[in-house]
Amino acid sequence: MSHDSDCTLRARGLTKVYGSGEIAVHALRGVDLDLWPGELAVLLGPSGCGKSTLLNILGGLDTASAGQAWFRDDELTALNHLALTRYRRAHVGFVFQFYNLIPSLTALENVALVTEIAAAPMSPEEALSLVGLGARLDHFPAQLSGGEQQRVAIARAIAKRPKLLLCDEPTGALDSKTGILVLEAIERIHAELDTTTVLITHNAIIAEMTDRVLIMGDGQIIEERHNEQRRPARELHW
Repeated sequence: MSHDSDCTLRARGLTKVYGSGEIAVHALRGVDLDLWPGELAVLLGPSGCGKSTLLNILGGLDTASAGQAWFRDDELTALNHLALTRYRRAHVGFVFQFYNLIPSLTALENVALVTEIAAAPMSPEEALSLVGLGARLDHFPAQLSGGEQQRVAIARAIAKRPKLLLCDEPTGALDSKTGILVLEAIERIHAELDTTTVLITHNAIIAEMTDRVLIMGDGQIIEERHNEQRRPARELHW
């Protein structure tokens, strides 16, 4: 199969089935997807439609039951466990709904965990100032608000300068005002690093700040649309 190496990520027929027989759950039903360098895209859809499963396969956290996926010219679906770990380490930044920070480490130390094993990282200080937390380096997670903790998690994800930033409901645990601060941080990072960025959300308003909207339903992408113009995150409210 020919594929376009300009693409950052490409998926063809991605299928994921959990379990077997009568209790089998079809999380993905043959997803085709192209993600382009420097693109900011949103995967939109209700809980249980397959968004997280798709993101986890593209990010190398999970494997497909069938179909193929490539990162540039490398076929992810052909990689073994060790090679997927290397792919994640080298190229992918993850941000989840819950921040997964280590409580006994400061903001700076939480970010430094990643920079110490990355090939050409930015400094933890630089990553934290990119998300607007340059003044909170020595604070522990318990001393930070939810929105600040999420921004530390974003700084940690981007400190290794990933080619791919995958955000799964990054504002899901936050109120609207705080969520917008987090989206502004993602927006700034996307502009500065030109990282291919995918946001998962069930909140349709967030789709307005992206280049492309991919709507999922029942394990498939059922609709795709392009935004003529991105709305700045600060203009959003829900």
